[in-house]
Amino acid sequence: MAQLLVRDIDDDIVASLKEQAKQHHRSLQGEVKVILENHCEKKLNMDKVRKELLAFHASFGGKVLPDSTKLVREDRDR
Repeated sequence: MAQLLVRDIDDDIVASLKEQAKQHHRSLQGEVKVILENHCEKKLNMDKVRKELLAFHASFGGKVLPDSTKLVREDRDR
């Protein structure tokens, strides 16, 4: 596995990370690793969702569906 060295981190940020690590019963390194993994996992999931959404949109054959706001308003006003 790769290693990562980050320099010149503000002391307040390090203190906050240490407190968060303590609350989660982890080392500082373990806490930062979990934060990075969670961030990257969320981004990968969002990329997957975007890709699926584009495929779903393409399944309509490029048709642009009309705005239903007026119809919904009329239905609510009844």
